[in-house]
Amino acid sequence: MYIIIMGGGRVGLALANLLIEDGYDITLIENDESLCADVAAELDALVICGSGTSSKLLEEANIEDADYFIATTGSDESNLLSCILVKKYDVPNIIARVSNPDHENAFKEVGIDQVISPEITAAIQLQQSVTNPHVAKLTTLGEGDAEIIEMTITNDKVVGKRFKDISPTKDYIIIATYQNGKLVIPQPDNTIARGEKVSILVKRGTLKKVSKKLE
Repeated sequence: MYIIIMGGGRVGLALANLLIEDGYDITLIENDESLCADVAAELDALVICGSGTSSKLLEEANIEDADYFIATTGSDESNLLSCILVKKYDVPNIIARVSNPDHENAFKEVGIDQVISPEITAAIQLQQSVTNPHVAKLTTLGEGDAEIIEMTITNDKVVGKRFKDISPTKDYIIIATYQNGKLVIPQPDNTIARGEKVSILVKRGTLKKVSKKLE
């Protein structure tokens, strides 16, 4: 799989390194010449110095062959323009970083559906650590309508009960548990043990209620 990343800052560089570790073919585009040299020395990938808002440079990066184009610069305007340019090359997956949440609709209006804000994501995770310190959020589904979380069962009111007695409900469903560190799909008649770690699909707005019931 071939992935082009625009932006050699902290986000782009960290992403590139993670994808390279996973075995993906990466090209990184960076406009700053001094940063280009630093990134090229650190990254085991092709680094192109230039603007990702240039059609000529995108073609030099073989944009027609890309499976993903990911714009990670700190400039929402540059990210938006590059994504608009990339759309004409029929790249299957286009992802953009957005710093200002007010700009998210602009991306979606031009057909860029995968818009991510690292700043907002970090803030949400920090908020989660304060309000639900024993809950780990794994992923968000759809348009934020639900999320998969991980928590440890500590409530004596559910310890010893069967999974089918407490799940599913209109607010959540327990989708996995762990035995000796291995994921297991819980069976209806299996009983719940104290300290058991479970993965739960939770509807938006019900996390506090679910945590109170299970923790």
